[in-house]
Amino acid sequence: MSPDDTASAALNPTDSPEGQPLSDRNDNRSQRPDSEAFKAFMASNWAPASEDLPAASPVAPHAARRRRALSDRFPGERIVIPAGPFKVRSNDTDYRYRPHSGFAHLTGLGLDHEPDAVLVLEPVEQGTGDDGGNHTATLYFREAAGRDSDEFYANARYGEFWIGRRLSMAQIGAQLALRTADLAGLEVAITKDAGVVEIGGVGIRLLREVDFNADALVDTSRINTGVDLEKADALDAVLAEVLSELRLVKDAWEIEQMEAAVAATVEGFHEVVRTLPRAITHPRGERVVEGAFFTRAREEGNDLGYDTIAASGNNATTLHWIRNTGHVRAGDLLLLDAGVEAESLYTADITRTLPVNGRYTDVQRKIYQAVLDAADAGFAAAQPGRKFREIHLAAVTVLAENLDSWGLLPVPLEEALAPEGQHHRRWMPHGTSHHLGMDVHDCAQAKRELYLDGVLSEGMVFTIEPGLYFKAEDLAVPAEYRGIGVRIEDDILMTADGPVNLSAALPRTPGDVEDWMGGIWGSTGE
Repeated sequence: MSPDDTASAALNPTDSPEGQPLSDRNDNRSQRPDSEAFKAFMASNWAPASEDLPAASPVAPHAARRRRALSDRFPGERIVIPAGPFKVRSNDTDYRYRPHSGFAHLTGLGLDHEPDAVLVLEPVEQGTGDDGGNHTATLYFREAAGRDSDEFYANARYGEFWIGRRLSMAQIGAQLALRTADLAGLEVAITKDAGVVEIGGVGIRLLREVDFNADALVDTSRINTGVDLEKADALDAVLAEVLSELRLVKDAWEIEQMEAAVAATVEGFHEVVRTLPRAITHPRGERVVEGAFFTRAREEGNDLGYDTIAASGNNATTLHWIRNTGHVRAGDLLLLDAGVEAESLYTADITRTLPVNGRYTDVQRKIYQAVLDAADAGFAAAQPGRKFREIHLAAVTVLAENLDSWGLLPVPLEEALAPEGQHHRRWMPHGTSHHLGMDVHDCAQAKRELYLDGVLSEGMVFTIEPGLYFKAEDLAVPAEYRGIGVRIEDDILMTADGPVNLSAALPRTPGDVEDWMGGIWGSTGE
């Protein structure tokens, strides 16, 4: 072999002139035998899989009502809601699977069920569909391969040998009270009779940018049938908007899930306080805090609802500090913004700002009390019939009044509060509230008039989270304020009688926080 041939072989080793496709090369490490004897032995002597049908899930009737509400909005149109595929973390390693929230909301499937699944609402004659609606719903997903197939042991993404048992179509259908079908039939289900509505075709609305295979399938169908892509994209955008708006008001089952997520999150905060003495001794104490909460999230729920913010000292003035690489020092404040996601995928979102050594300094307490007063003002403003945006106005007004009394505003209070002023927002640049549910920032694609200008209604769940952030390099404030960040965030359920603080079990006042922390350390011998 010539030197050039040696170099070529080293760069592109292959047993065939065509070379091995890149998509096949991850299998090179497996060294799995492929003899017929091995295959036959692997396919034999397995106990039969259970064919018992589970009882219907408690969420099933709620999911059916949500589908009916969607059906009422789009009679005569085919609605396609993908769950989404696995997402690659690195090379052939995936993140833990989580379906799109819109899909989970309409099916009731949470956890890591059925990647690549697609919910299709097929239009039928009005009033003859499911629950008297305008559609019949079918869940298309990949049926688990039998133990006599190669996929059972050879497919690291879908094979039972690798990822464990999966429910059959009949079992998922019974659990969700929903029709099921094999994913192989999805293309026909989506594209049959599709086309321009004005000439007798069936229009499609797709939840886009969830599954690019679904996007490509629908777009190809539209191109082949002469559908105007720009107009169709606008219709798809309305579907995404409606799916967000369906979650603005939670049903009784959803509220139970929120309460469970909040309770688990409260336990996570207790765990963090227990861990603080060790965090002080660690060079990356914020990671100790993050890890303590994460452990509780995995024990009590499905996962974190979002990346934990464990921000000590000046890091607390960085609104989305998720690096969590800093020291945790006695005498500083720790801003902990964290939430447990329940197995149903509903998440809490709570923030407390804790004195690392268990006691607030006078300056820390003053700033903390101002933020607490703002939170209480937002809570008082959150009454049925008022607009969502009024919560923010009430909270930031209290913050501005405190900043003015401390001599920090460069203009009179009235000028700062005016729309053309807003100087106080230098130290509180974010919103005070957001809706909460399956996404930590839930319902984010809802129309402005239903979100910011929406009327507070029974069943809404949202946060109240004012803060003040004085960065270490902020020369507009006295030196004693610099490096202090405080945020207090609670999860609120709106009832017919007014707001209920779901996270009230977690201490909020400075004195209560100090007593709570001291009690935990005393009970653990710290």
